[in-house]
Amino acid sequence: MNEINLIYVVEKSTTLADVLKGQLHISERLYHKIRKDYVTVNDSEPSRLVNSGDLVKVDFSYAEDNSNIVATEIPLDIVYEDEWMLIVNKPVGFAIHPSLNHYTDSLSNGIKFYFEQIGLHKKIRIVNRLDTDTSGLVIIAKCEYIQEQLSMQMQNNVFVKKYYALVEGHLDTSGQYVKIDKPIKRKADSIIERCVSDDGAEAVTFCKSLKYNEEKNITLVECKLQTGRTHQIRVHFKSIGFPILGDSLYNRKSDLISHQALHSYYLSFMHPISGEILEFEKDSDWIDIC
Repeated sequence: MNEINLIYVVEKSTTLADVLKGQLHISERLYHKIRKDYVTVNDSEPSRLVNSGDLVKVDFSYAEDNSNIVATEIPLDIVYEDEWMLIVNKPVGFAIHPSLNHYTDSLSNGIKFYFEQIGLHKKIRIVNRLDTDTSGLVIIAKCEYIQEQLSMQMQNNVFVKKYYALVEGHLDTSGQYVKIDKPIKRKADSIIERCVSDDGAEAVTFCKSLKYNEEKNITLVECKLQTGRTHQIRVHFKSIGFPILGDSLYNRKSDLISHQALHSYYLSFMHPISGEILEFEKDSDWIDIC
């Protein structure tokens, strides 16, 4: 079993609860889950109070039931891995989670198989979800703590996500980011489709034109998300009259590409353990269409 240990040296005398919830930012829910069985102070059973110099260790290595997901051997393009997280480049056509139509061939099935190979018995925790036909970088947290910390960074806009998209038409932002600020909600007559609506949830996308192909009448665009609503980029571009190329749900199929032209190419965030700012970038070959 892989060891996943969070270690903290106490700076001044305080309560153990303050260290775990105040200094390490462990949620109330997770605190109650780990406090009794998975926390030690100086390798001994902890007391309520801790002193300066004490070594607090939280063992996140405990096994979890992940039997709800079938392990399937799927080739993974691993971009980064340490004891806390895994980052993969997801191909087009892979759902993130198992479903009725993708019970054994989702990305989570492949991650489950990989976890078994490395002796990691943990739930599959996807930090940033992508649509089935959207390719690109996906983070998988190896424990609850990492998922919580990265989700918090997303809420505080520390986490940066950038996408490449090909859109129909000549979208010219003069190389500058422009803001699309339009609320999104589920379309009334659909369980899948979303739409822009004044009573929807806040949705903000920044986009910047990179290149225009006059012959094909398509524009390569860079998108940066401030929020992460379902189908956000696809809905926003449709709403401004520049739908995503090949998007069969919000646009139409294309002879230029067999799927929607949307790729999560860049991630930047602070590593929750080391504090280091990490950056990852992975291009897609369909960018050359433009």
